Amino acid sequence: MSIALPPEVHVFVRDWLSANHVVLKGRDGCVLVDSGYVKHAPLMLALVASRMGLDGRPLTRLVNTHCHSDHMGGNAAIARAYGCPVAVPAGEVQAIAAWDQRALLLDYAGQRADRFSADEALQPDCTYRWGDLEWRAIAAPGHDMAALVFYNDEHRLLVSGDALWENGYGFVMPGDFDPAALPATRATLETIAELDVRCVIPGHGEPFGEFHGAIERALRRTAAFEADPLRMASHALKVILVFSLLDRERMALSKLPEYVAQVGIFRDFNARYFRLSPADLAERLVTDLVKVGAVQRSGDDLTPA
Repeated sequence: MSIALPPEVHVFVRDWLSANHVVLKGRDGCVLVDSGYVKHAPLMLALVASRMGLDGRPLTRLVNTHCHSDHMGGNAAIARAYGCPVAVPAGEVQAIAAWDQRALLLDYAGQRADRFSADEALQPDCTYRWGDLEWRAIAAPGHDMAALVFYNDEHRLLVSGDALWENGYGFVMPGDFDPAALPATRATLETIAELDVRCVIPGHGEPFGEFHGAIERALRRTAAFEADPLRMASHALKVILVFSLLDRERMALSKLPEYVAQVGIFRDFNARYFRLSPADLAERLVTDLVKVGAVQRSGDDLTPA
């Protein structure tokens, strides 16, 4: 069901390689929330410049909910094209300045992005005026420990990034790698649940109105992860493998053992949780993903389903 949005808000719903783009239109210019993955930067620029996007108005600011590759991969392209300031959550500023590829889950997770500079630090519990609407920044640690969500009280809108989707949220690091992440995920969901939300604009998927149902589903997932760290670790690796596959479009099945042996997060999780050979870990992940219809074997290759 289509959710009515105020005229100041336009959402470009992208696929799962690129986060959704939210254009907030004001009398004096527009603000863009999240820029997508670097591979899709040319399409992102075309969408932003279109009649449904800026429609000839200036872009005054680019804002990120958090700084994973599928949300900030187009930042450098936007900065070059529009010369506007880039605003990121305050907790991400140091990692961006140092271009810490492990903290940003880039090379460590087999992902990529063009380097950019952060011009502004967005603070939790501060209110920002974007697109002639007021948005309260709310800390939303878990999937990304520095993440923010943005809430507009007037229209009861929540721009949730990867803190809440219609069915779940972005993967969370297991406790052996970040003991604060899963408790923070639960606390974030409990905080968000207190808001009066009419429409959620997630980082991935269509905007939706069934807010309390989404919260309940996310809390059930959290409880399952709390009960089974191995399941949580396996889920994270499967998400990252599918993401890499969406980027590459196909991966040779014969090369997957080499991939899971070389990419840091696969290597580290395997050593801690699975203790399998690279070939056995690759086969386990592929079998699980084929079973749920996320990927398919196409001859000698693995492709998205």
